[in-house]
Formats: sequence, C-alpha cells, structure tokens
Amino acid sequence: MSFYIGREASKFWKRFCAETTTEINLLAENWKYILGGLICQYIHGLAARGVHYFHRPGPILQDVGFFLLPELGQDKAYISETVFTFIFLSFVLWTFHPFILKRKKISTVLIWCRVLAFLVACQILRIITFYSTQLPGPNYHCREGSKFARLPHPDNFLEVLLIVPQGMLYGCGDLIFSSHMIFSLVFVRTYHKYGTRRLVKQFAWLTVVAQSLLIIASRKHYTVDIVVAWYSVNLVVFFLDKKLPELLDRSNGGTSSLLPLTKAKEETHKLLNGNFGDAADWKPRTQTNGKVMEGGHAETVINSA
Repeated sequence: MSFYIGREASKFWKRFCAETTTEINLLAENWKYILGGLICQYIHGLAARGVHYFHRPGPILQDVGFFLLPELGQDKAYISETVFTFIFLSFVLWTFHPFILKRKKISTVLIWCRVLAFLVACQILRIITFYSTQLPGPNYHCREGSKFARLPHPDNFLEVLLIVPQGMLYGCGDLIFSSHMIFSLVFVRTYHKYGTRRLVKQFAWLTVVAQSLLIIASRKHYTVDIVVAWYSVNLVVFFLDKKLPELLDRSNGGTSSLLPLTKAKEETHKLLNGNFGDAADWKPRTQTNGKVMEGGHAETVINSA
C-alpha cells in the first residue's frame, strides 16, 4: 500500500512539474496580454472611483424590480456579496485545475488571456455608460445623509490614483451597468464553453440568476443595471469569442502544440495527459525481418498484403 501511494505521489509531482513548465512557457509568450488585462482592471477601478466625485444623492428612481422584490435590508446586504464571492473563487479554482487533474481541456494562461479580453471590452462600455449619466445611487450608503454619499475632493493627485478597499465597498455613481454581473456572466459563459460538467453548468446559470435578483433586492443596483448587463455582456462575449483564436482541446491531444520544443517533449506530453507508467509496466517491442520481438520472445508477423 505504501509503495502504491508513493508511486502515485511521484506521478502527481511529475505531472504538476510538467504542467508548471508548460504554463510558464505560455506565460512567457503571452505575458503582455495578461499584464495589459490587469492594468485595465486598475484603470476600471480608477474610473469607478472618479465617478464617485460627481455623484450627488437624490430621490431613488422608480424601479419595477424594487416594486416586485421585497427589500432585504442593510443587515442582509452581505448575501449577494457571498454569492458573488462563491462564483468568483469557484471559477478561479477551476482555471487552475490542470495543475491537479489528469483530464483537462484548457490551459490556465490561455483561458485567462481570453477572460481578461472579455472583461476589458465590457468594462470599457461600462465606463462610457456610467460617465455619460450619473444616477442617484439606490444603495444605503449612497443616499442623502450618509457620509459616503459624497466623496470629498482629493487633497493631491496621489489620492486619486490610490484605490482603497473602503472606496471599492462604498462606491457610488458607477451604476449602468453592474460590474458584479460582468464578472459573473463572463465566468459562467467561459465555463459553459470549456467546462465538462453539465450539472455544474446548469447550477452556475441558476446561481447568476439568483445573484441578479439578490442585487436588486439589496438595492445595490437598479433593475436597468442588471438588464443591460445581461444583454451587453452576452453580446460582447458572443462576438469577441468569434474573433479570438480558439483554444486547443487538450483532452484530444492538443497539448503537444503548446509544449516547448525539447527532446523530452513526448514524455512531458504523456505526463500532462496522465498516460504514463513505470518502466516495469511495459515491454520493449521491435520488428525485425518480419518478426516482432516482444520481451525477448519472437512472434511471426502475418502480413495481410
């Protein structure tokens, strides 16, 4: 038993090292896209903070979602954030599953290049819309009387460039359309295309629908913010997905073209796909003068020709 466990642990470590080597090589080729996507996330955060300076609290607008869905209350606002955190962390962990599991269809670096491209395109549209018209925020901290409703003018330029956690939690003015829905829909659509579990896909879509309703019930966004997010994100991902190069299906042997050109490429390919074994598990097989030599024994080969 201990020998079996040790051998499986050795195989797992070899597979993990092989996958790490592959991903590092892919990162070396695509680091500009990853870095550009992360920089755009920072710019999006700056834009959301900047529009807070223009926010002016006012009467909450008439909203059909507020009429249909009962208000959860300020003490239950964490529910929608908990659902979003679950979606976010679940997707992040799934993108790193090739390091652990034998069967995989994606590469971590390439899938994040694709996801960041979707996020950046949607966030550019979002910045344009919420800077075009500033609506009075329906959230509790954005209403008249709250100390977070108006953001005091910065004392210096560095204060504008610094994104603090408090500003992310208590932002106002960046309404149309919901950033939480951008991330959730991009993640779920990506898993829907590259994931393998049908039940998980169905559960993911139901979770996003539940999150949409919880955001409205928590009065964090107007219904229009959620509706616009649903069709905008889906349309952006649909059209941009056709322009981006398709990922290779690694479960069908597509891994080999992603590997570095070394003499150990074939061995690494076997490690990544879980098709490997110890030397004792196979016998050398050669063919000489119409005979097959296998394990030191000769067998006559009958040629159909």
